[in-house]
Amino acid sequence: MKKKNILNLIKFYSEKNDTLFRNEAYEIAHDFDSSGDYQLAEYIMSLLSKNNVFYPQVNEDTNSFFKKIEVGNESLPLPKTISDDIIGLINAIKHRAGVNKFLFVGAPGTGKTETVKQVARLLDRQLFMVELSELVDCKLGQTAKNIVEVFEEVNHLPYPAKVLILFDELDAIAMDRVNSNDLREMGRVTSTLLKELDKLNEDVVLIATTNLYERFDKALTRRFDSIIDFNNYTTDDLLEVAESILNTQLKRFKNAGHDMKLFKKIISNMTIIPYPGELKNLIRTSIAFSDPNNEFDYLRRLIKYVFPDSSNISLTELQKRGFTMREIEVLTGISKSAVQRELKGDPHE
Repeated sequence: MKKKNILNLIKFYSEKNDTLFRNEAYEIAHDFDSSGDYQLAEYIMSLLSKNNVFYPQVNEDTNSFFKKIEVGNESLPLPKTISDDIIGLINAIKHRAGVNKFLFVGAPGTGKTETVKQVARLLDRQLFMVELSELVDCKLGQTAKNIVEVFEEVNHLPYPAKVLILFDELDAIAMDRVNSNDLREMGRVTSTLLKELDKLNEDVVLIATTNLYERFDKALTRRFDSIIDFNNYTTDDLLEVAESILNTQLKRFKNAGHDMKLFKKIISNMTIIPYPGELKNLIRTSIAFSDPNNEFDYLRRLIKYVFPDSSNISLTELQKRGFTMREIEVLTGISKSAVQRELKGDPHE
């Protein structure tokens, strides 16, 4: 602890500035923790524990650019290639060696934002999303000023090691300077973002996401310690994800039946299997909208995503796609014997 810390404590106390007083106390605790005096650091933190939660400190006449996000407990399944990268990311953060800026890239629905929530949960950090759309201002130079304000606030958090900051869809403010229609303004914005990322407090974890990575300024991508690609899904990966999502959803809907073989056959027959985000919505909605008196009605709803003209699903086409007589009966509501007669199949199938 330095003399200035003591002077600041007295000054802020005399001014009755509780926010700055607490900030100074947190900084003192952090210094003790860094020097190995863990017990004293914990004691200071315990004294402040009643309000040991970060809320963005803004003036009453300004709007906060931050939004607190609840992380929840429901995870989104990831293929091993991506989950291994996430495990590495968590390890890097725990090492506290200054590796704290990450970029998640991938198409919409690949699970980028949901994964950020789970990273926050696993690290026991509060998650705050920066409302990037709110940063953009039509006034010349104001967007850059807003970026500076956000990072100023982030860099002076009371207890930065307990916070994760999310810049969702970073492309809202960080497009390629060369390809921008307004070179000067976008150049100013991107240059400001580069400088602020360089100055980011090492105890703060910042994760940005984008689905327009190819259009990013390369100088910006170099500011991130690691870039994780969420586009690495094979068909088998998506089938495993779908199975995991269904098992989770079936626990909530007790009247829904369990036929994983038929379910996976439906998913694999889709022309394009959606990414996890869309898959989750599709499966959850199919079950939620299903007839509670028909345990497999959700499978009938799912098959509509295989056949665009769901009002006239061809029995012949279902057979060609590998569905058995029993499965066709489940999906169409037509009795197995009637299906056999129409298809002239083997009555003993």
